[in-house]
Amino acid sequence: MSTDPSSVALSYLAAFATADPDAIASHVAADFRNEHTAALGSSCIGATEYRRRLPGFLADFADLSYDVVGVVADDERCAVRYVLRARWQGTTPVEVPGCMWFHVQLGRITHRIDHWDSQVFLRQVDES
Repeated sequence: MSTDPSSVALSYLAAFATADPDAIASHVAADFRNEHTAALGSSCIGATEYRRRLPGFLADFADLSYDVVGVVADDERCAVRYVLRARWQGTTPVEVPGCMWFHVQLGRITHRIDHWDSQVFLRQVDES
């Protein structure tokens, strides 16, 4: 696995399309901090806890993909603008734009901050 922060972040986001919790979690460090700024987001600390939560998240967001809009990076950090696309609970199509900030050390993500608007998501699922 690459140690370049952009490559690690993009590989991590691409892993969601596999719906494989182990493939996704393989990108994060043992002391991973998963931080959400959105009201509906749920933060956690530690790769074990993050991995434990992934199956539920993937079940709620069927056919999940992150379409990358842009990337900005420096030595150990990068920011990725994205559009999340999925089918909420297997039925309702959703598209949620956002931005993730990553800190990468030794080829693993140590901290991720995910910024997205809960209201954008709620409007789409409430219309269904």
